[in-house]
Amino acid sequence: MKGSQLTVYAANQSHRKAHMTVVEWILDEARQAGIQGATVMEATQGIDSHGRYHAARFFDLVDQPVAVTVATEDEKADALLARLRAGGVRLFYTRCPIEYETIGSTEDMP
Repeated sequence: MKGSQLTVYAANQSHRKAHMTVVEWILDEARQAGIQGATVMEATQGIDSHGRYHAARFFDLVDQPVAVTVATEDEKADALLARLRAGGVRLFYTRCPIEYETIGSTEDMP
């Protein structure tokens, strides 16, 4: 299958939208856009679009940068981006054309 890999970057886990963390909100918007899977990657350090440094601290992870990545059909990626834009949260994203598929059988899964 051909589609898009969309990665949305949240510079700070403490930001909230609709009574959820921004990451939870992004995941919920992805689900509502019909996207069935996403990967959340937590980074130890990052610099946001304003040049501010963010890092995970030993006792406080709220400033830890996070990236949410999905691989899906272009139409669903478009729908997710439209939903995120409508949400009014300032986010940075990258989008790349990809080829993807699921391999193996579900019988092999625990």
